[in-house]
Amino acid sequence: MNQLKRLTLIGIIFVIISGTIWHFVYEWSGNSRIAGLFFPVNESTWEHMKLCFFPMLLYSFYMNKKLKKTCPCITSALLTGILSGTFSIPVIFYTCTGILGYHCLILDMGVFIASILIAFYTVYRLTLSCRLKTRQNILILLTAILGVCFLLFTYFPPNIGIFANPPGYFSFPLHSFPSVLIR
Repeated sequence: MNQLKRLTLIGIIFVIISGTIWHFVYEWSGNSRIAGLFFPVNESTWEHMKLCFFPMLLYSFYMNKKLKKTCPCITSALLTGILSGTFSIPVIFYTCTGILGYHCLILDMGVFIASILIAFYTVYRLTLSCRLKTRQNILILLTAILGVCFLLFTYFPPNIGIFANPPGYFSFPLHSFPSVLIR
């Protein structure tokens, strides 16, 4: 297995595991305002986009460093992967809940995993094709803007649906973790 494939598979596993853990860190931190900048502070779709964005950004620094010499298009591919995976979360979530008329934990987990798979498939294909290398500066800017939006909108969210908890979601205290499995 070549290095790109191996690091892509490791990345999928890393982001799924770290993104899952990421979901609980804000509560584990005692609701630290600093932690809230990077970890979801509520059950809104916007906050759940952090589960893809920040773990994948973190892994991208590692993957970029490892592959930069052998894969000249890795940076633009990773940036596109971060953006496509992050924005896949609301697209898939609202599509599925719109079709089904409800949401559940299993569906939410499937949305997260599907988004990570989309992100890394995008990275893999664009690394091989090199189609967006000339757009790297724009991708850096878009990724930076999204990162700033996560930081800003955590504590100053606009009054629109993506920033609100979906109907039927409740905030559970950490001591009732098993009840999270029942929505």
